[in-house]
Amino acid sequence: MTYEITLMRGVYDILAHGTCVYYLLSLLLRRNGIIVTMDLQAFTPDEGLAREIGGHVRTILTELGEDVSREGLKKTPERVGKAFQYLTKGYREDPEAILRSALFEEDYRQMVVVRDIDFYSLCEHHLLPFFGKAHVAYIPNGKITGLSKIARVVDVFARRCQVQERMTTQIKDCIQNTLNPLGVMVVIEAEHLCMQMRGVQKPHSITTTSDFTGAFNRQETREEFLKLIKG
Repeated sequence: MTYEITLMRGVYDILAHGTCVYYLLSLLLRRNGIIVTMDLQAFTPDEGLAREIGGHVRTILTELGEDVSREGLKKTPERVGKAFQYLTKGYREDPEAILRSALFEEDYRQMVVVRDIDFYSLCEHHLLPFFGKAHVAYIPNGKITGLSKIARVVDVFARRCQVQERMTTQIKDCIQNTLNPLGVMVVIEAEHLCMQMRGVQKPHSITTTSDFTGAFNRQETREEFLKLIKG
């Protein structure tokens, strides 16, 4: 018989912070028929804040002509209050601390690429989603970070009211300032619902942004990265 247990985000951080405890625990439990999974997206909203936001949402719905007392909308304002807390949780997270939590000395000076990182964000102009993939590369200068930390940094900056251009630069700057690598490059490809479901209504348009530092100022280095992410 096989059992499955799920570690919440906080428990996982305690077990895994700077150690191999989680990995060893997983192997030990798996041998005894227990599979350990992680709920890394666990999030507990502030109920008071949800009610406060919900009051404003209720007003908006009423002004739009809706009957907020009908069954389908009774709990919608509070749901929106909780959802927006999650969608903007990046304001309450420290991306540099995330990188530093898994920082290792390593004499590796070739390109490290994490590609196809899915993300979801909110356009700050209309509060409509934009989403897509981020591709991140850096060339270490004596220090490397855990690969999952790169993806988490993308999430931290995505979970805010954003524009794609600024998000691209923020990810680049965070990695450059924290790891001090020989160079960083970030490419983001995204679809924006603010120009797909309203406005010009171009449903197949893709927006691409890029920013880079250091060694990536050389064209051949940029071309190597672009070749790797298109591969």
